Amino acid sequence: MSRHYDDLETRSQDEREAALARDLPQIIARALSTPGLAAHLGEVDPAAITSVAGLARLPVLRKSDLGTAQKGARPFGGMTVRPPSAFAHIFQSPGPIYEPGGTEHDWWRMGRFLKAAGVGPGDIVQNCFGYHLTPAGMIFESGARAVGAAVLPAGTGQTELQVRASVDIGTNVYSGTPDYLKVILDKADAMGERLGFTRAAVGGGALFPSLRKEYADRGIACLQCYATADLGNIAYESEAMEGMILDEGVIVEIVRPGTGDPVPDGEVGEVVVTTMNPDYPLVRFATGDLSAIMPGVSPCGRTNRRIRGWMGRADQTTKIKGMFVRPEQVAAFVSAHPEVKRARVVASRDGEMDVMTVRIETEQGDVRRFGAGVVEALKLRGLIEIVPPGTLPNDGKVIEDLRKYD
Repeated sequence: MSRHYDDLETRSQDEREAALARDLPQIIARALSTPGLAAHLGEVDPAAITSVAGLARLPVLRKSDLGTAQKGARPFGGMTVRPPSAFAHIFQSPGPIYEPGGTEHDWWRMGRFLKAAGVGPGDIVQNCFGYHLTPAGMIFESGARAVGAAVLPAGTGQTELQVRASVDIGTNVYSGTPDYLKVILDKADAMGERLGFTRAAVGGGALFPSLRKEYADRGIACLQCYATADLGNIAYESEAMEGMILDEGVIVEIVRPGTGDPVPDGEVGEVVVTTMNPDYPLVRFATGDLSAIMPGVSPCGRTNRRIRGWMGRADQTTKIKGMFVRPEQVAAFVSAHPEVKRARVVASRDGEMDVMTVRIETEQGDVRRFGAGVVEALKLRGLIEIVPPGTLPNDGKVIEDLRKYD
């Protein structure tokens, strides 16, 4: 059985770019048809946005923007093409933030990941994502249905009942957070039961190598995806387990934290996603997560670009000397000084006092030329350290907090 979900996964780069040039203007037009997204995007000619480079000229939409818009126009901030009553589900995530959900075929595009994980007809998925208020349970259930698998809507908790149901029903695929599978397996051991899981499709948390190995030692092949309640599936692992392949229904950019400016491939930055969902066309939605584009394509035969997976959070706002320092302030400093390649603010302590050090990648060796710019951008005086270009770590951080809080 082929593990490819459809022919989109094996397109050439030219075919993918041609499809983008055709489809992206339509998604921008649909976004502009909603009052909330039209107000955010401003004056835009959809016909002029036919590539990722054109997309990069548009403003970034942040989670905080969703929250603000939703306070003024419940429940979706005027950002959906359909009225709220036309959706099958309305979910509430912490914030609260409200998300729509559909029951149309694979509305969140999770089937592509489950197919890559080897799930299909004849399988019974024990879905241990939550079904209460938040959409994770329905996201994975819709994906299982898309690939022809049956679902036990187990949700979270009640571990003894989970074990009993797994044994009685014969579930052979687990979906849920990476660590909860171990809880179920350990409970089964304590109960003297043997479960039939051979595959696991996980998300919503870090899959540590040691945990993946423990599952493999038990005969369970475990793959992970990267998805959010707002966007659905963004990227996923295949059997090659070399990075995460971008989903065919999204456009992913990696930008410098605090800005909407794309970084070169390989550099760590914030994940910004445009979803091609015609009902909820979020354009340049900033996830707040860090990752980087990987070179080449997966050896599994899927040709879309890959990211390195989750590499931390982009929101590095830190209070120093009683003042908040934000990534966008660091970006403003770099933008104001063309001779600066990159900059990094480091917060530390000297006795009982906060110390701010600004490390600057530049070939200009005189720290005095940057003092006024640091104060103007960061609103604080600090130590300035000049380092050669290429010295700062490629980890996406523009603010690093070295202070100990315990």
